Amino acid sequence: MAAERDLAALLTGLRPALNPGRYVYCTLPGRVPTGLRPVVTVAEEEGVTVVVPQEEADSLGLGYEFVAGWITLRIHSALEAIGLTASVAATLAGHGISCNVAAGFHHDHLFVPVADAERALRVLEELSAGQG
Repeated sequence: MAAERDLAALLTGLRPALNPGRYVYCTLPGRVPTGLRPVVTVAEEEGVTVVVPQEEADSLGLGYEFVAGWITLRIHSALEAIGLTASVAATLAGHGISCNVAAGFHHDHLFVPVADAERALRVLEELSAGQG
């Protein structure tokens, strides 16, 4: 299936899904430790940021401050599509929900405060239905 570029089609086809579990952002001074399975990895000048299940971070004694729910937008969005991230973030912001976005090749992934995850899912479903 070809990646979608049209913003209207992207928004109506969001199909947001809340992944089970709680996820945390950890920063590491070097490489990702053996056995750690991050769902997101970002190499920055200051170190490596990983998003991992909270249980994994706890078992390895990794520190974190932000506990998130992970929502996947199941529409296959093109990496060069214009406006999806802005529309989703603005809609969530309008409901007082912060959002950290990670783009994969096939889907966009949203990390929202765990306490707001179910509400964020409903807001995104309303946006997709044209009510947001």
